[in-house]
Amino acid sequence: AIGAAPASLYRYVATRDELVELMADQVYGEFSYHEPSSGRPVADLLRLAQQGRAMYHRHPWLLDLPATGNLPGPNAVAFIEHALAALAGADLTGPAKLETIGLFSGVVRLFAQAEISQQRAGQDTTQWQGSLAGYLAQIAAAGQHPHLVAALADQPSHGDAAQRQQPLFDHAMTRILTGLLPPARTPTPAPRQ
Repeated sequence: AIGAAPASLYRYVATRDELVELMADQVYGEFSYHEPSSGRPVADLLRLAQQGRAMYHRHPWLLDLPATGNLPGPNAVAFIEHALAALAGADLTGPAKLETIGLFSGVVRLFAQAEISQQRAGQDTTQWQGSLAGYLAQIAAAGQHPHLVAALADQPSHGDAAQRQQPLFDHAMTRILTGLLPPARTPTPAPRQ
C-alpha cells in the first residue's frame, strides 16, 4: 500500500514482533471516544465493548497475538484511559478498576474469537445455539442430569424475556459488567437540624 518492499520496513523496526505490536496499536486507534460519557459505567463500557468486538471482526489476525506479554502502545493506553473514565464513578480502587478493564477486555476478545471461529467453520451463531439447545434437551430427557433439566425448564419471566430480545453479546456483556461493578451508591441524605 505504501509502495515499499516488505523487507524495507525493517529499516524502521527491529523485529517482526515490534512491527506486529505497532500494527496492533494502530488498530486500537480505531476506537471512537466522541460520544460523551453517560455517567453509567455499564452503558459506557458496553459501548467500548461493541467497538472492540467490531474491531476483532475487522482484524481477526489480532486474535492470533498473545493477549498478554507486550507493553501497551499509545492507542492502547488511550483505550485504558477512556475505560477508566467510564469507571470514574464506580466505587472501586484503582487496581480494581484496572482489573475490571482486563477482565472486560478478555471477555470481549473471547466472545469475538468464538464468533469468528464459528464463521470460519461455516456456522451461524443462531443455528448453532438451536443445535446446542436440541442436543441438551435430548440429554436432559434421559433423566441423568437433574440440574440440566431444571436449567432448561426455567423459562424467563416476561421482564427477562424482554431483555433476551437484546443481541446476545449486549445481553451477556451487560450481565458480566453488572456483576463486575459494585452497586451504585445512593447519596446519603443530609442530617436534619
